[in-house]
Amino acid sequence: MPEQATAPTLISPNSVLANALLRTVDMIRPRVKAMRPGRIEFVVGTQINGAPHLGTNLVQTSAFLLAQQARRTFRVDTAVRFSALDNAPYDITLDPETHHAYQQTYFHALGKDGVTDLVTGYYRPFFDSLSDATDVDYLTETYTDQQATPGFRAEFLRTLEVLDDLRWWLNPSTGVVHTRLPCPACGWAEKRAERTRLVRLDDDGAVFTAVCHDHGDYELCIDPVDGGYLDLATLYRNVVKERSFTRDTGTLHVMLKGGDWAFGCQLVDGALAALGTPAGAMPVRIFTPQVLSATGGKLSKSLIRAAGTAGGGPGVEPWMLATTDWPGTTDQYVDALMWLIGVLLTDPKHFFRSFTARELGRLMAARPANLATAKRARDMPIYKRYYDLIANGTKTIEVRVAYTSMLRIKAGDQIRFTCRDEATLTQVKRVARYNSFDEMFDHESAGAINPTTGRTEQLRAIREIFPPEKEALGVLAIEIEKV
Repeated sequence: MPEQATAPTLISPNSVLANALLRTVDMIRPRVKAMRPGRIEFVVGTQINGAPHLGTNLVQTSAFLLAQQARRTFRVDTAVRFSALDNAPYDITLDPETHHAYQQTYFHALGKDGVTDLVTGYYRPFFDSLSDATDVDYLTETYTDQQATPGFRAEFLRTLEVLDDLRWWLNPSTGVVHTRLPCPACGWAEKRAERTRLVRLDDDGAVFTAVCHDHGDYELCIDPVDGGYLDLATLYRNVVKERSFTRDTGTLHVMLKGGDWAFGCQLVDGALAALGTPAGAMPVRIFTPQVLSATGGKLSKSLIRAAGTAGGGPGVEPWMLATTDWPGTTDQYVDALMWLIGVLLTDPKHFFRSFTARELGRLMAARPANLATAKRARDMPIYKRYYDLIANGTKTIEVRVAYTSMLRIKAGDQIRFTCRDEATLTQVKRVARYNSFDEMFDHESAGAINPTTGRTEQLRAIREIFPPEKEALGVLAIEIEKV
């Protein structure tokens, strides 16, 4: 992350949580200490129902910056997992005979290619830019892909075994759990699943019956590897998703959610406890600052549309409601957001609170004037013994494995190598790709990679850092020069 200029005047109230923390990332320290994970993934989920607003991008940017800080703080691999919620309702219709509402998801309306186009158009350039700036890799999955995994479906079947214990957590008002199972012929499902019935549950899976407004009665069998599409309501989906993450015992999954989720997660945790989730496996969550309209309510495109107003009130600029309208490039927008979140992360009091859109606009207006024109640099952490060699100019080739984000590095890019509180700015002269470390050393100078040791010792040290599964991704030799 670029160095922060003097932060604009920002006064935040004290709080119980802020009193307990020196840094926001310390929220996950207890679980890191207990679990000793080999990897930390910061998970963000977003409905793909149109251009994102400022609150959505704020959560996503926070995920990358916290992943960057966690990697430095805990010395562990980190990444961002982006869940594209393609089960958001694309269309809703009313059956004129029964008056039951039916809905069709984005996936069923647009298909896999259509969903890919939406994710690519609204999020891929934004995430690529964040990844390049923070040197944090990310992976994208759709809800459709997630619900098809054996782990997710097995956890869903587990919930059916104790549904009487769960249903009041998932719907405290009525106790009716909405399990939408779209018609296999057309993809439409009853919105509230009034006529969806669980008729059998055994070792082979679960059998449901449901009713389609066009195709009548249908039956679906759900098992861990097959069956119909599971379009679960929001709370239910989160319970199953967070349970399925516990199956990966080597990875700590940290849920990044907007501040409005703090209330709903009480119900999610109640359901997880009813499922017998051990205390050490309960989800780790970080709630990001909530963006408010002038009325104090969450900044919401749908609420603004319902009110029949063109904007969100005083201080809400058009790009805050559709960030694709930002008057500049994607990189400039990302740099501005990173600067803003960087200011908020300077003190937990600034991060664990809400802000009006007007106040965030004021803060962003106070960012350094040259931010839009300054050449951006990728932050790249490095061990002290190698950092010193780069800093004194004797190490001119940096070796990395070919993570997706690394493949975007090209000649002319700037890389800021960091170690603790030190930083050295360099420029990339060339990038060469090889199949293995051995092949790389056949073509690159060992002295340029590490002038203090020979090839054999360097190979041993590099393979201690990058195990075989990482080397299998491919190897990059990045030639640099100090700026």
